[in-house]
Amino acid sequence: MYGLINQAVEDLCRTKFGNAVWDRIRSDAGLPDEPFLRMEKYPDEITYKLVGAACKVLNLSAEAVLKEFGRFWTVYSAEAGYGELLHSVGRTLPEFLKNLDQMHTRIQLAFTHLQPPSFTVSDETPNSCVVHYYSERPGLAPLVIGMLEGLSVRFRLEIDVQHVPVQGARPHDTFHIRVRPAAANKATV
Repeated sequence: MYGLINQAVEDLCRTKFGNAVWDRIRSDAGLPDEPFLRMEKYPDEITYKLVGAACKVLNLSAEAVLKEFGRFWTVYSAEAGYGELLHSVGRTLPEFLKNLDQMHTRIQLAFTHLQPPSFTVSDETPNSCVVHYYSERPGLAPLVIGMLEGLSVRFRLEIDVQHVPVQGARPHDTFHIRVRPAAANKATV
């Protein structure tokens, strides 16, 4: 993963828990006290080590840590210089989700070694849809749930997300999104 991801993990930890907690997480992950370079590609295991250390230091499950990071990422990426790109991807949640692969293609122009996940949307109704998530990286479904929850804030929706793994010829994760009735009057999925 690129340094931008690890920078975001660091910023989340520093912002929410303080510098001392970040130092413990970094140390427990076995990482040197040096900044992550945004455009540098790092081995995925560094990010997984950060998550594991955060779980230990914060006494939280990996699911809780990944969900929180997913929520944080939706704001962080916009503030890290990608706000215009995110705005251009879609004006509604389904439109945004349908265009994620195109957005990742554009991002690959700058991050040439990027190995992004792939997303498709199916079963769309005015108040629900199913997101299909394909990734080479295991265990990141909670991160996607957090990102979907973060995006719901961006699009002023209140949603429920149900994760359903799919087995078979092409295993992947699905996320069944439903707009809560109280929010259905404000906007649609």
